Amino acid sequence: MTHRVLIVDDDKEIVSAIAKLLEPEGIEAVRCYNGTEAVEALCSTEVHLIIIDIMMPVMDGISATIKIRNERNIPIIMLSAKAEESDKILGLSVGADDYVTKPFSPSELVARVKSQLRRYMALGDYSNRTASKDLKVGGLLLKRDERTVYADGEPSKLTAKEYSILELLMANAGRVFSAEEIYERVWNETAFSVENTVMVHIRRIREKIEINPSEPKYLKVVWGIGYKIEKI
Repeated sequence: MTHRVLIVDDDKEIVSAIAKLLEPEGIEAVRCYNGTEAVEALCSTEVHLIIIDIMMPVMDGISATIKIRNERNIPIIMLSAKAEESDKILGLSVGADDYVTKPFSPSELVARVKSQLRRYMALGDYSNRTASKDLKVGGLLLKRDERTVYADGEPSKLTAKEYSILELLMANAGRVFSAEEIYERVWNETAFSVENTVMVHIRRIREKIEINPSEPKYLKVVWGIGYKIEKI
């Protein structure tokens, strides 16, 4: 199967450069130059991953990501010339799955794209899960065939990373995972100062599955240790 990546940046040279990096890997590139074009392209083209710049005319990357997340669960890698932690947290908070700072390493960007695609496309990425077995904890239902989560019967729109984190925790209900272990299992990278990154994703999952996120029923923090899904 050919993977298709939507590249969105107002700098046409950057779009072309990224496309040339991906095409030798057998990845088809779809090119857009602002957020509005990207949103429109998704209506007519099947895409498996999005690489999107933050600063763009017409519709910026943050606004486009928010709009896309209302409808789709495609992995999103955000590009930015800003390296401040607050900018990264903002990108992750609106639904990005990864954040790459310009100028980026070509080999690292390709590796991140392939890692995200592998997680999005494959069902069997954890040794203890099967392709057809759904997960249920109390009023939470994770349907693997659909890659959809239902909270008390209502569908929750999770990003690819949020889905993977919740699946890991639900498949091991009652077990506490440190932020480092969650990061290494879901991002498939060595963890280094990842607490804020994981915390942002945990907070967003809570907002989507909990009736009262400030007093969570399912997704609990074990202070000083990590996170778990409570057995119910």
